[in-house]
Amino acid sequence: MEIKFKLIEQDNIDVILPLFYQLDSSIPKPVLKTRLSEMIEKGYECAGIYHEDELIGICGLWILIKYYVGRHLEPDNVYIKPEYRELGIGKKLDSWLKEFAVSRGCEAIELNCYLKNEKGRSYWKSNEYNPIGMHYQKKLNQ
Repeated sequence: MEIKFKLIEQDNIDVILPLFYQLDSSIPKPVLKTRLSEMIEKGYECAGIYHEDELIGICGLWILIKYYVGRHLEPDNVYIKPEYRELGIGKKLDSWLKEFAVSRGCEAIELNCYLKNEKGRSYWKSNEYNPIGMHYQKKLNQ
C-alpha cells in the first residue's frame, strides 16, 4: 500500500476538521473550526496522510523552542482512520517526522500522549520516544 505524507496547504486546512472531530467528538464542530483558525495564526501546520487521493490521517505539527531541549518538533493530534491502522503507517509517519524535523532545524521531537491512550503510549515508546514528565492541566472556565 502506497502512503504519502504532505503538508496541507493553509487555504485548504479545513479538510482536516472531519478527522479532528473523529479524534474528539466531544468538542462541537464550530469550536473546532474557531480553534483551528487560531492555531494557524500561531504557527500550526498539519501533515496529511494519504492513500491514493484519500486523506486517511492527520498529524498536527508545531515548531517550538524550550530552554531544556532547544528547537524541536511537537507532533500532536495524530489520527489515522480505523480501517488503516495496524498497517505500518505509524512507522512511516515516524520516519517522515524525523526528516521534517531535521529539515526545519530541530534538535528533537517531543509529544504528549494521553494516559488513557495505552496503544499510543506503547507505540511511541516502541519507537524510541521516552517519557520525560507528566502533562498537567487546570481548566479555568468551569
